[in-house]
Amino acid sequence: MTSPALPGPLASIAALPQADLKSIFTTDPDRLSKLVLTQGPIRFDWSKTHLTDDLMAGFLKLAEEQGFAAQRDALFAGEAVNNTEGRAAEHPAERGEGNAQSVAQAKMLHARMRALIDAIEAGALGEIRHILHIGIGGSALGPDLIIDALDGEGIRYDVAIVSNVDGTALERALDSFDPKYTLIAVASKTFTTTETMLNAASAINWMVEAGVEDPYGRVIALTASPDRAIAWGVDETRILPFAESVGGRYSLWSSIGFPAALSLGWDAFESLLEGAAAMDRHFRLSAPEENAPLIAAFVDQYYTRVLGCQTRALFAYDERLKLLPSYLQQLEMESNGKSVKRDGTPVDGPSAPITWGGVGTDAQHAVFQLLHQGTILSPVEFIASIEPGHVLDPAHHRALLVNCFAQGAALMRGKENADDPARAYPGNRPSTTILVEDVTPEVVGALIAFYEHRTFANAVLMGINPFDQFGVELGKEIAKSIETDGPTGFDPSTMALIDLALGGE
Repeated sequence: MTSPALPGPLASIAALPQADLKSIFTTDPDRLSKLVLTQGPIRFDWSKTHLTDDLMAGFLKLAEEQGFAAQRDALFAGEAVNNTEGRAAEHPAERGEGNAQSVAQAKMLHARMRALIDAIEAGALGEIRHILHIGIGGSALGPDLIIDALDGEGIRYDVAIVSNVDGTALERALDSFDPKYTLIAVASKTFTTTETMLNAASAINWMVEAGVEDPYGRVIALTASPDRAIAWGVDETRILPFAESVGGRYSLWSSIGFPAALSLGWDAFESLLEGAAAMDRHFRLSAPEENAPLIAAFVDQYYTRVLGCQTRALFAYDERLKLLPSYLQQLEMESNGKSVKRDGTPVDGPSAPITWGGVGTDAQHAVFQLLHQGTILSPVEFIASIEPGHVLDPAHHRALLVNCFAQGAALMRGKENADDPARAYPGNRPSTTILVEDVTPEVVGALIAFYEHRTFANAVLMGINPFDQFGVELGKEIAKSIETDGPTGFDPSTMALIDLALGGE
């Protein structure tokens, strides 16, 4: 397949000479002042990327031609930026930034959630020790990330997040809980998601078999379709709605965040929202050349669309953020993994790269061989915290940070070895470092909002709609047809697999 020619500004950017990272600080002594940006408790350092003054000027021109400012304003105004589905994308309103009417509605729904949490804490649903959160995709990844990152804040309940329809996942969670003291949160925007509803039904059966009276009375529904939740058996007083204009992978700020708000406490959840709102204001009000999500998108566009890099690696040098790579896989690849633009014409050039990553220092002993000496160029992003998440010997955290910073330096510097090429490092490999003061609710909120807006900025620069996800539907439709109509009309390979594993059912 031949890639289409790059559009005007990108073609001009591609024609510019590429700087050599190993000497870039010598030729550009003011580099840190231009490519390091501090926003609140987060420091963004793009100085080890190939971004130069000329490249920045080219990308600023691209942003202007793509109408970045107008599309950003449309996002916050609650306009139908999701053009294929005729919807707004109002996750910023959940944080208090956006259309005034939508912000007011979000505050009302948050107040409803807090009232229910207060009632649960007061014993209205009996003694609760465990929270079983059932969802999939954005309905699970967001709460899982937040709770795992912030459980050092003083988590108050045992929490299990179950997303996989594989019964092993649910069974393992149920084995560690006492059904008499368990609260079930069912998170589904439509309240029809196959995997979620099957897991929810099995959880109800678990309670019934344990002799729990009124198991549906222990269910909290988190949904944009309250009527379906009521029809399923949940009382209206235990339904926490959220707006239809809030997409699943952007929904942790809504009632989907209920298990985090309950287990971490409302103050922590509110601080999460405030941190995200601060990043919203930065993104909405900052000039393009000082806008962290937009500059990050410039870097992404250079490596993906100009240099043709097919992956982007993210490594969290902090155990508290170990789920961030998984969260970003959905956010970035489901949002921007598109082949057509907003007007239905083919995307001119590559779109989203494959997002992957892991946790430092584990990853150094697993995948960094390829990053340093492999033939595939993959830009790397490091995330670290100045403050540790533990009270052990400070030598632990020092070793962690030293390794993080050393990896970025090594990727850039490289090392020659004329006598033994196997021990040579080519260098000139880019990395970004994001350094936070500490992993607090405010920081986590700001960090996630940064990635949301970076994803949106990338979409604007490519001219695509990041808010639909039709690519996930075909496989689900085929699976449903096999369940309802039987395995007919498939290729010989699929028919043989079905016959062998399912007995031709």
